[in-house]
Amino acid sequence: MLPYVVGIVLSIAVAAFARWAGFDRDRAFYPAVLIVVASYYVLFAAMVGSVETVLFETILMTLSVIAAVAGFKGSPWIVVGGLAAHGVQDAVHGYIVANAGVPAWWPAWCLAYDVGAAGALAWLLMRAKADVVGVRA
Repeated sequence: MLPYVVGIVLSIAVAAFARWAGFDRDRAFYPAVLIVVASYYVLFAAMVGSVETVLFETILMTLSVIAAVAGFKGSPWIVVGGLAAHGVQDAVHGYIVANAGVPAWWPAWCLAYDVGAAGALAWLLMRAKADVVGVRA
């Protein structure tokens, strides 16, 4: 349970800090977050020295990179979907690939972080849309 709580709390804290510091003013912030969270599974595979697992994890990471680039160049809602999809991947990751480097708590933490980050970005996008039409969110 603790990894879920910490993941959600940290995702909200990072989103709030990014808003306060102005990091999220650039459209690249959340796409970069998506790429970074997806890269950790590759890192975990590299830590145990499995070239096969590194290659497989890199293929999975590429899906997140594609979503990040598409969302950066197009609609940021694609990044929301990419973050949420990576959270789903976290939930089933152990059934997709055997990666001995993944800490036992990581999939739960990352799922919660990804869903929290997707929710934060969705909230910001909905708020921005409401501000454009003159309705305060």
